[in-house]
Amino acid sequence: MYKNLFYSIVGLSLIFGLSSCGDKPKNGRTDTYSSGNIQFTCDESFHPIIDEEIEVFESIYRNAHVTPIYTDELEAVNLLLSDSVCLAIASHDFTKQQYDNFKSRGHQPKAIPLAKDGLALIINNQNTDSCISVKDVIRVLSGEAKNWSDLYPGSKRGEIVVCFDNKQSSTVHFCVDSLLGGKPINSPNIVATKTSKEVIQYVQDTPNAIGIIGSNWLNDPRDTTNITFYNNTRVMHVSRMEEAKPENSYQPYQAYIYNGRYPIVRTVYALLNDPRRGLPWGFAHFIESYKGQLIIKKSGILPIIMDTYVIDVKVNQ
Repeated sequence: MYKNLFYSIVGLSLIFGLSSCGDKPKNGRTDTYSSGNIQFTCDESFHPIIDEEIEVFESIYRNAHVTPIYTDELEAVNLLLSDSVCLAIASHDFTKQQYDNFKSRGHQPKAIPLAKDGLALIINNQNTDSCISVKDVIRVLSGEAKNWSDLYPGSKRGEIVVCFDNKQSSTVHFCVDSLLGGKPINSPNIVATKTSKEVIQYVQDTPNAIGIIGSNWLNDPRDTTNITFYNNTRVMHVSRMEEAKPENSYQPYQAYIYNGRYPIVRTVYALLNDPRRGLPWGFAHFIESYKGQLIIKKSGILPIIMDTYVIDVKVNQ
């Protein structure tokens, strides 16, 4: 009896041992939902927000280490498609082609909306022509409006130079897809730097430039109300109307993104392809949790899940 019991225990041990080995992934991953080490990709334009999310996440989960690869959006998503990473932060949902690619390989991709980010148009501090309509933005990008005088008759600023953070960035893709309806950018004077920070510097140094960047790069962290932009450039007021006027044009403040008055807005997504549901899932779900959304709220862009309240305040001069 004892002999049979002994063999039964040994047999069960072998079964569990083999099962445990069989569960070990071929790629050697050992991360869990809240521990381990992973890399993920992220469009560079979301650098400030994601750095803050990582800092808080790792302070809560001391055994978790998430390392961002900041790059252009095309490369970020391509690395996800090639299974080099399991998480990418981008400004769009999976396309049908990308979704079908994963499904054909037996995967279950997941896109989680995280935030709404207003694309900001910034100009040199010397430039006082700070109101622009969406229609005129499209005219500039399409090459129809080449000079500042095409937008503001009598302007002496010369040619309009448009500066992006990267040729393959989410900012460029948004302008092509959402503003130009899929047509290419045909402005004769396009400059592409490598980072959003370099766009800001370029506009500071170039009086006739318009820079297009994510609004999360603009907020002064010293102002907890999120109503102060850095004063090293001027943020344009953008209008949905045919003609932009001060009374119908808005800057990319949270309130104006929330109520729809600011017209150039994109959604930030966490794109997941992680069958293990390990640390990539844990970090993505942290960003959409209350604490993660609070970080987004404090960054100056709009959290997609948290309750948001807008209070109109009348200021007497």
